[in-house]
Amino acid sequence: MIVLENLRKTYATPERVSHALAGVSLRIERGEIFGIIGRSGAGKSTLIRMLNLLERPTEGRVEIDGQEITALSEAELRRFRQSVGMVFQHFNLLSSRTVIDNVCFPLRLAGMGRREQRERAHEVLALVGLSEHAHKYPRQLSGGQQQRVGIARALANKPRLLLCDEATSALDPETTQSILRLLLDINRRLGLTIVLITHGMDVIRAVCDRVAVIDAGVIVECGDVLDVFLHPRHGVTQSLLFESGLDAEGWRDVAQGVQGSLLRLSFKGASTLQPLLSRVSRDLGVDLSILQGSVGRIKDTPYGQLVVAVQGQADACARLPEVLRAEGVVCEELHQ
Repeated sequence: MIVLENLRKTYATPERVSHALAGVSLRIERGEIFGIIGRSGAGKSTLIRMLNLLERPTEGRVEIDGQEITALSEAELRRFRQSVGMVFQHFNLLSSRTVIDNVCFPLRLAGMGRREQRERAHEVLALVGLSEHAHKYPRQLSGGQQQRVGIARALANKPRLLLCDEATSALDPETTQSILRLLLDINRRLGLTIVLITHGMDVIRAVCDRVAVIDAGVIVECGDVLDVFLHPRHGVTQSLLFESGLDAEGWRDVAQGVQGSLLRLSFKGASTLQPLLSRVSRDLGVDLSILQGSVGRIKDTPYGQLVVAVQGQADACARLPEVLRAEGVVCEELHQ
């Protein structure tokens, strides 16, 4: 488990004082994939670098598996960092070394013997699907393959924590999805805790269990990815969803002049896949017009969210939310 308590990071210049983090507190559970999302300059890179103390907080504490790493000496910190892998946006590979030599590099720094280095490097290269590329140089690989080398290198020391700093930002959409699937597979196979930062909601939706939204050095929203996606509370979260094509308020443009009451219906899990609306509308004798809708998956869970206009007898319309809630659907009355 990772516990961050009241982290603050301040940079002072003769002209001004800048607050990169302004009192961040978080708990990240062992074995989960936790996402941190925010715009450029929001503080997310500073925050993730606190988890291996590449950045030291001005105030606050960082505890990992019961160990307060902010209290470690430099020698203790060097040993601790061997248990934390990090994957970078621009790969950071040694261009003059082969793939296998890049993966062996942290093992050599840790003092492992040459034979053991090679054995471990071959293990992690097989895990990321690059066994046949072991003796190539980075320039001979695609961007996605280079990032897989970076992931293999980060896994070489058998870390308990993997940090991903915008690990897919330099990749095209198809390659991004392949890297995200790889991270998800690693999490499931190894039970490895993964913390990733991104500015893309699609990345969060694909792999994360929980997410924190950061803005101006402050966590403005945090929770299960499904809850944050379906019921965003903060304006920053709503804006990020809008930019990802998930506009929670787009129904207003098409609802002008629509008769009847308006409901936002949120489905998750098994209810998403059932013909629930057709059955309920038939049973109650109400008409439903879909004004906005989206369906998909968040990690492994199917979800859907619809905005509907409801018309029919007043008593039947009044009963509709109660019937849907009994089926596990979250109902929210909307007003134009």
